[in-house]
Amino acid sequence: MSLSEGVDLLRQGLVTGIAGLMAGGEEDTETTQATFITFNQDTTCVAVGTTSGYSLYTLNSTDALEPVYKSDEPDVYIAERLFSSSLVAVVSNSNARTLRVCHFKKGTEICRYSYGDRVRAVRMNRSRLVVCLEESLYIHNIRDMKVIHTIRDTPPNPSGLISLSCDNTHCYLAYPGHSHTGELQIFDTINLASRVIIPAHEGQLAALQFSPSGTRIATASEKGTVIRVFSTHDGSKLYELRRGLKRTASIYSLSFSPCGSFLACSSNTETIHVFKLDEKLKETAVLAGSPPSDDGWFGYINTMVSASAGYLPSQVTDTLLQGRAFASVHHNQTGTKTLCALAMIRKSLRLLICNEEGFLLMYSLDTEEGGDCSLIKQFKLVESPTFLDQNDFVETTDAPINQGFHAILEVRDLIF
Repeated sequence: MSLSEGVDLLRQGLVTGIAGLMAGGEEDTETTQATFITFNQDTTCVAVGTTSGYSLYTLNSTDALEPVYKSDEPDVYIAERLFSSSLVAVVSNSNARTLRVCHFKKGTEICRYSYGDRVRAVRMNRSRLVVCLEESLYIHNIRDMKVIHTIRDTPPNPSGLISLSCDNTHCYLAYPGHSHTGELQIFDTINLASRVIIPAHEGQLAALQFSPSGTRIATASEKGTVIRVFSTHDGSKLYELRRGLKRTASIYSLSFSPCGSFLACSSNTETIHVFKLDEKLKETAVLAGSPPSDDGWFGYINTMVSASAGYLPSQVTDTLLQGRAFASVHHNQTGTKTLCALAMIRKSLRLLICNEEGFLLMYSLDTEEGGDCSLIKQFKLVESPTFLDQNDFVETTDAPINQGFHAILEVRDLIF
């Protein structure tokens, strides 16, 4: 073998080796991506899935995430836990028309139902379990898991956009009521009757979220510049909050704080917004996070706008009187799908942000002054929940078929 042939052979070996390492690294990256991340009803638990299984973690500390359960079942895309119970609703891609309700501590399957189409979303509270298909909704009584009502011929809903209140008194279901406009349907799942129809936005709905008490609902459209909060009692508009003036955005999530006084919003932009829902904002249209009407230029401008509302074009008045963000987080994950939540952890309100890479970031939130939120810690959910250095993240038609019940009394024991 000549010297030149030896050099060529060595070069080919190096290229092959480097390519293999790069391919291996890419494969590892893919396997550590989160396929879904969801919070439970009261934001005390987070569920995260990968192609090889899913895990549940309790959110009760800023120091560590407590692992609750880990499943090796592959291709699960829905894992909905009922508050802090051992009840979890599971749907996998291998059997996307079937819902299974399991007791994960005992390792038993309580029941399963099959539907005529792919399950798009599942929501639960202590009274009801709702299954969303693309053009229908099934409401189950969670005491015995029987279907008690079906809403058929709903507008096409491929993303499974629904919200279920976690309050037993105001046990409402919200879903899009029109395929082209932002009409919102509120359905009473206890009395099994339509509650109110709200013309929430001109464009199609992109996000929905009930307040913890179920008396209010926040909405956003596909345009993503304005978030509105309505009363579930009569459909009246309570707040109008502006995320941005010119820049449209895809709103990924809305989240009320446990007290109902704050509302967080995540989108495909680099900013997470938190709004403060003051009574003063609702009654006098003072800008959220700004000084009161008798304090400084903000107050003066706001007073003048309110006084001249009858003379200015309605669009100008509405824009000037819309609430602005009270607090915010700026990050470098532009274009990445993010999920936000507000949770009480160690008696303090925290802002939680999750992304597709499987990171959970925990921020402090000054409930008095607002402003920029400070990063406390971040965790990699798709691996062991190990603390990562803060410098690693730069801030800048068919009826369902009941396929058997097992230990239905266990459900009652879990809930009541």
